[in-house]
Amino acid sequence: MAAETTAHTVAESTELSKQYETPMGLAHTTMQALKDRIKLHYDLASDYYLSLWGEHIHHGYWATDEAKAKDSKEVAQINLIMLLLEISSVPEGARVLDVGCGIGGTSRYLASQLGCSVTGITISGKQVEIATRLTKAEAAKETAGSGSSSDIEPDADGFLKLGKGRVKFIELDAEKMGEFFAGQTDFDAVWISEALSHFPNKALFFHNAHKVLKPDGKLVLADWFKGENLGDKEFDNDIKPIEDGMLLPPLCTQPEYVKLATDAGLKVVGGPKDISKDVSKTWDISWALVQNPSLWAFALSQGRDGIAFLQAFRAMRRGYANGSFRYAVMAFGK
Repeated sequence: MAAETTAHTVAESTELSKQYETPMGLAHTTMQALKDRIKLHYDLASDYYLSLWGEHIHHGYWATDEAKAKDSKEVAQINLIMLLLEISSVPEGARVLDVGCGIGGTSRYLASQLGCSVTGITISGKQVEIATRLTKAEAAKETAGSGSSSDIEPDADGFLKLGKGRVKFIELDAEKMGEFFAGQTDFDAVWISEALSHFPNKALFFHNAHKVLKPDGKLVLADWFKGENLGDKEFDNDIKPIEDGMLLPPLCTQPEYVKLATDAGLKVVGGPKDISKDVSKTWDISWALVQNPSLWAFALSQGRDGIAFLQAFRAMRRGYANGSFRYAVMAFGK
């Protein structure tokens, strides 16, 4: 892909981005207001995510120099899923809760390739709509003699059959998942990829994950982190613009996640594995992909949040380059 081959040549500041400069690093008002802004962002922008980035709205993983030279973002995104499966040992046929499922790319992969029964939850009704549409389209391709997704109906439990497994999507604030799934403590795995960083109450998430997992169940996690022991200058220059533009409450360090998990009664079974240098290419590709005037015009129509989101791409690249912004995968057991 041309955008990928030129990704590293795109300057941090382009003529297009300079037209839309905005002060970065502003504090959020309240956590509820932040959650409302996150929901609105994904309701408005998810179609753009799909067109620009594809069905998997998460980092790619390029583990070797050869992979960095030749693997597309699509291959790299699947490689990240495979890494999470490797460190967690989630089995085929598992019952999975995919928290912050986006438009369902990982849910569909786990269902179709591993025969999992996957429930995906997201705060965005628009993402549920897109995820369901994409799932029906994929299921229709598998159905002999039918090319229409309108013919695809869910089963009695609301799941759509896909490959060897099945999947359904629910609009749900993840902070309410413990209450919503009360009495259903039989998930083999809770899967959360690049969503927990959005949650104001991370301790609640770990307790809820413990609550809905069956004994010996796994929590599988990939996320963004701030580096440890950052100085004020590094934090102000690199981390505050990311928290602002990416609609994040204060970022945690990797050891802080481990402590939250163990405090909730979980035990470490994989990682933490810091793969920052092997995922940072994601934002070189992303910055190249957004050098499109119509996209910046759309962002402007969302107000400051839309522009700040695109401008934060620069801080992501800078943070990875400086080592102040980190990415890790980890797995916990009940």
